[in-house]
Amino acid sequence: MADALTTLLGGQVEAILSTGFEEELLSNPEDDEHESEIASRDDIPETDKLQLIKARRGQGIYKARVRLVEKKCRITGLSALKHLRASHIKPWRLSSTFEKLDGHNGLLLSPHIDHLFDRGYVSFNADGSVLVSPILGHDILAAWNIDPNLNVGDFLPEQSIYLQFHRDNILKQ
Repeated sequence: MADALTTLLGGQVEAILSTGFEEELLSNPEDDEHESEIASRDDIPETDKLQLIKARRGQGIYKARVRLVEKKCRITGLSALKHLRASHIKPWRLSSTFEKLDGHNGLLLSPHIDHLFDRGYVSFNADGSVLVSPILGHDILAAWNIDPNLNVGDFLPEQSIYLQFHRDNILKQ
């Protein structure tokens, strides 16, 4: 199965492995534990178990693709991959098959930033300026030490397309 995935992903596998985080990505005991847990459940039909396991593995592939584009949480600066979430810019449920796995449609975010981003309380301009929804209380920003005037750096043109979607459709006004 690994050979089939390598063939399908082509040069992406080498690019992912050259990033130096392959051990973190490929040998995650927690993922193995979750897969074993899913496989051993009697209340889930076999076909559903396989779909759940494939979805979990797909998340790992997506996170690896995002890691090729993003190196850390742009707001917190955290770079430890195991503590970051690969967050879709254009939500998964609204994305095409290509967009669901496109690394440019993602950001590595600390969990609390992911929470705000997914729910439309924060977004970004293409130039990296942080946008804060007017309905998000400043007490939240202060408690989580988020500077609303922060500039996180320019985004790639491929990311800017997804960020435009996020600003237009997800960011709460």
